[in-house]
Amino acid sequence: MRLSIQAGDIEIDLEGATIQIDEQLAHAKAEHTWTVLLERIREARENALEAAVNAAREAGLPERGSAFRSLLENCALTRKPDQVLGAIHYLRSVEDVQDSPPRVVNQLFTDAGIEPPGNLSLYLNRLKDRNFLMVPDGHDDKNRFAILTPEGQAHLDKRSNA
Repeated sequence: MRLSIQAGDIEIDLEGATIQIDEQLAHAKAEHTWTVLLERIREARENALEAAVNAAREAGLPERGSAFRSLLENCALTRKPDQVLGAIHYLRSVEDVQDSPPRVVNQLFTDAGIEPPGNLSLYLNRLKDRNFLMVPDGHDDKNRFAILTPEGQAHLDKRSNA
């Protein structure tokens, strides 16, 4: 079996039986090669999203809705919980919104031409239960301030690579 991944000038090329690849991958993780590789991939995705926003702006498209819809399509986020997670990611990372009450999240879905989630608190609480979202200290555990956890970001990354 062979596993080969390249992102920019970082390359991981593993070969052998499954146990050997697991050992080699553990070694790459210990040397932080894997972390750097994932960061490069994350940067490329963010650059692509920024390029999509800029292209939408230049084309005169309704920037917000089309950019969010593009994120959902590119990451294959078809289930409503994944879409809500994508919405929080979009609001925090793209629009730099730190306070997103339900009306803001629902409007993002509407702008994208997608049915809003309805009972948003239910979705947010389930995402928090799955450790995909958390509310930073000092915000009285209010969902409107929820941010993605590393697990939530990894879930989106996994969906976009699926």
